[in-house]
Amino acid sequence: MQSSGHRLRDVEHHPLITGEEDYDGPPSENEISDRIWFIRDGCGMICAIMTWLLVLYADFVVTFVMLLPSKNFWYSLINGVAFNFLAVLALSSHLRTMLTDPGAVPKGNATKEYMESLQLKPGEVIYKCPKCCSIKPERAHHCSICKRCIRKMDHHCPWVNNCVGENNQKFFVLFTMYIAMISAHALIMCGFQFVSCVKDQWSECSDFSPPVTVILMIFLCLEGMLFLTFTAVMFGTQIHSICNDETEIERLKNEKPTWERRMRWEGMKTVFGAKPSLLWINPFAGLRLRRILMRTRKGGPEFSV
Repeated sequence: MQSSGHRLRDVEHHPLITGEEDYDGPPSENEISDRIWFIRDGCGMICAIMTWLLVLYADFVVTFVMLLPSKNFWYSLINGVAFNFLAVLALSSHLRTMLTDPGAVPKGNATKEYMESLQLKPGEVIYKCPKCCSIKPERAHHCSICKRCIRKMDHHCPWVNNCVGENNQKFFVLFTMYIAMISAHALIMCGFQFVSCVKDQWSECSDFSPPVTVILMIFLCLEGMLFLTFTAVMFGTQIHSICNDETEIERLKNEKPTWERRMRWEGMKTVFGAKPSLLWINPFAGLRLRRILMRTRKGGPEFSV
């Protein structure tokens, strides 16, 4: 199909959208920062809620079963502050991953007028996604759950109810890191708690009865081991992908790189920021809450699906 000296390659040979009623051009940076992205997927929403409930359950057991009944004030204070601080960072990272546009390509931008505005060179080939009728950038993949093409899509994660892509990979990495940290922390405290309870013959180690204490701690240990294993492996996989400048989809499909791969350190700076600092591990970095609140007062936030 020829159009203004360039070609558009469509795998399924769907016709181009000729009108502009469904597409008003790519959003500006301000519009992107104001937008609240949310995927209305039943399975993903259930998994996201379960993630929060499991973290809150761990926080309940750590705080009310192990720390508050402890006779050592400083042990309870230090571990309580550390665990709850990491839990807040983990849940904040989860929210940022779930509510951040992962890099969605605008729907229906494969119009004749828009392609002409790209000023492509004669003979240059561009690709159109037949599912969302959008011009498909290099390294973008279509997600059947988000129903959008996502730039540098790594995978769709139901636990965060979103794709992991170009714009939210940092927050997903932080989420896996902080969940792994609180899981390890909880397991260590469970070990100390069991030793303490055995020494005291379960008489004063908890405000709950011994059977209830044992059941709560066993469930916490199982949860901690499961989440520690899963998130530690996922964290390592993500760091490996970032350093190799290769997404999980590209690795599984064994796609030959047509792009110039970044060096390992350049890949890390692309995802986390220009210079190593505390902002690399801060899930609140770049959050423009004031602008979102102003937009909410004007007419409510925009939800994307």
